[in-house]
Amino acid sequence: MSAPHQADDLKEKLNLETSQIGWHDLQTYYARGHVVRVSPELDLLDVAVQLTADNKAQFEQWLGAGQVGEVEPEIARAWYEKNTELWAVVIAPWVLVQDRNDGALH
Repeated sequence: MSAPHQADDLKEKLNLETSQIGWHDLQTYYARGHVVRVSPELDLLDVAVQLTADNKAQFEQWLGAGQVGEVEPEIARAWYEKNTELWAVVIAPWVLVQDRNDGALH
């Protein structure tokens, strides 16, 4: 099996595990520092595949561009006040989240 085929298979599997979840339900993970924000211009599943592959170079590029990173306190507060519904996928121990509704906070 080729690497691109494996990545496609993984992406298909992760797509089945992706769902929407309210920010209130993620508070325990956020408190532990296990929530990773993915900006809306990225494909959440592509980021999950790269995390699974431990692609440090790609993550450093995304981190440097501010496209992936921790959930800043002001964003967390705004999401909490609205109990924002986020797209999420778990790549243990991380929970990748993406807000596709409100680009103003990204």
